[in-house]
Amino acid sequence: MTLLSSAPRRSREFDKLRRGHFAPLLVSALIAATALTLIAWLLWPTWAPKAFDNNERLPVSIGETLFNIPPHAFRRKVQRHSGPQESVDLNFVYPSLATPGAPMRVTAETVEQTPLPVDRIFLSIAAHHDTLAPDVRLRTIYPRYLDETRSEPQDGLSIHAFRDRTPYAGEDLFIAETPALVARCTRDAATPGMCLSERRIGGADLTFRFPRQWLADWREVAGAMERLTQQLRGPQN
Repeated sequence: MTLLSSAPRRSREFDKLRRGHFAPLLVSALIAATALTLIAWLLWPTWAPKAFDNNERLPVSIGETLFNIPPHAFRRKVQRHSGPQESVDLNFVYPSLATPGAPMRVTAETVEQTPLPVDRIFLSIAAHHDTLAPDVRLRTIYPRYLDETRSEPQDGLSIHAFRDRTPYAGEDLFIAETPALVARCTRDAATPGMCLSERRIGGADLTFRFPRQWLADWREVAGAMERLTQQLRGPQN
């Protein structure tokens, strides 16, 4: 009987001992959880994606030349920041030169029926690293590959065809003096022809791209490129 009566007593003493050890562990766990919650709250990032204003400009240095670029003009999000960059790719609505709105959504089912809008002038700005300047290329490189047949200027715009089996085969060179315009354009084929026009500003080369059909009003195109250049450069001291 003594052995049997002592067993419940030892069980009660063991339970008391176990509860005595469990309470400090529980308190320690609660303290640790509270500390972790506080640390997580302090370290959790509080920033949110910045909503750019339509009138805001990002100062971007390309080839040590400063440009002030509207944030919504960037074609690549990774380039949408201020500071030095090797190159940027931009686009603007033509002829207003406003920054584009939301891109048009095209699905696999509607891609054949949805015409692409021809209302963008594309601009790439890149550090030139002392490569051949556009005006030097016009004087020394292009003449080697032009067809000797000369065409009469049309509304002040002269057209020169590049010969076949040359680096510029299938392209034409458009030149005007007032306002100044030099554009190298592919010819219309399965896809509409496209033009590129280059100019050098400081340590950067600006390359404009636009549809060849716009040259029907070439003075407006030349003026738009000049205005856009001035807007991006801003007031110069």
